[in-house]
Amino acid sequence: MIRFLLKGLLRDKNRSLLPIIVVSSGVILTVFMRTWLSGVLGDMVDFSARYSTGHVKVMTRSYAENIDQIPNDLAYIGISDLKDKLRTAYPDMNWTERISFGGLLDAPDENGETRSQGTVIGMAVNLFSENSPEIDRLNILKSIIDGTLPDEPGEILISHDLSEKLEIHPGDEVTLISSTGTVRFGMVAMDKGAIIVDISDAQIALDMNDASGEILGYFNNGIYDDLEAVEVCKQFNSNYRNEEDEFSPVMRSLREQNELSSMLDYMDYAVGIVIFVFVFAMSLVLWNAGLLGGLRRYGEIGLRLAIGENKGHVYRSMISESVLIGIIGSFIGTIIGLSISYLLQKYGIDTGAYMKNTSLMIPTVLRAKITPDAYYIGFIPGLISTTLGTMLSGIGIYKRKTAQLFKELEV
Repeated sequence: MIRFLLKGLLRDKNRSLLPIIVVSSGVILTVFMRTWLSGVLGDMVDFSARYSTGHVKVMTRSYAENIDQIPNDLAYIGISDLKDKLRTAYPDMNWTERISFGGLLDAPDENGETRSQGTVIGMAVNLFSENSPEIDRLNILKSIIDGTLPDEPGEILISHDLSEKLEIHPGDEVTLISSTGTVRFGMVAMDKGAIIVDISDAQIALDMNDASGEILGYFNNGIYDDLEAVEVCKQFNSNYRNEEDEFSPVMRSLREQNELSSMLDYMDYAVGIVIFVFVFAMSLVLWNAGLLGGLRRYGEIGLRLAIGENKGHVYRSMISESVLIGIIGSFIGTIIGLSISYLLQKYGIDTGAYMKNTSLMIPTVLRAKITPDAYYIGFIPGLISTTLGTMLSGIGIYKRKTAQLFKELEV
């Protein structure tokens, strides 16, 4: 039966070509919208986690309350012991300390006088430890444009845009330390004026021996799990938080930092709403296409009934045809949609020229992301809409009298 219907669809392009094109077009747009939203919104969260929030973050209670001011005088002292406890309690997470600071970068001339100055945002991370995950996590090696990765105390990396502004080159002396290279992160907020130093240099310069403003935790698989992160925070805070001690450690999840809770909720709602609206809209379009196709076949139905075919069999065969059309169109649309999404996932769209004045922690190259549900999301409008349209149009034919169908056949 299926083979017979498939041959009929292939031989009669008037019955199959337009519906398949319509189904494929709708599926392409559905798949693309799903992967595009997943990529853009997901990258925003991922970049924030890598460069700022971690999946969870441990701070002192006072530091957390004034985190916008980066109050390193309220940093946690004794991080070595705390990190050991964290590794023991949560072995499926990677823990690393960081220090954030702001300041003025001074570049002297040959006489030691100030030649240029600029305000900077400093990030102290673990650069010198062998196999430090921070280098890959922050994509430092691939971001270096000039110079090399610091490998000795007193060396720093300066954002490339800042180095050009201050006319600083790898090896030049700046204030009390020397630079070994320049980097570009692909985020305007950091590319304007950021420096990276090893955590040990920052601890010496800021008199923070065995102290750190923040300890960031990352799940070993590198993927943020909101439910698990919230549960980890609840367990930690119930064991360590002390409202009477302003320096007691507290843990916050990514959701609780930088107003990211609204972004995470927006991701869930936006993706769901957009996909629902789009699926609903395409279902209406494809339903109308199926309805019109069914109406054009009144004469064919009359002939089939005239030669003795059962109404129920005719109705079921039309539905089977629509299912085949939906499967074929959805398959073609999914393949094309995934191909377009793959290109956007690999190459992305560079929006750096339009984001020069932004201060948001977002990448300048926007990419799509192929998620598991992208492989089947297109079949929802493809199958439901074509089948529904045929069912509705078929009901009208099914209720007509055979004599009336004969008259339509004569016309």
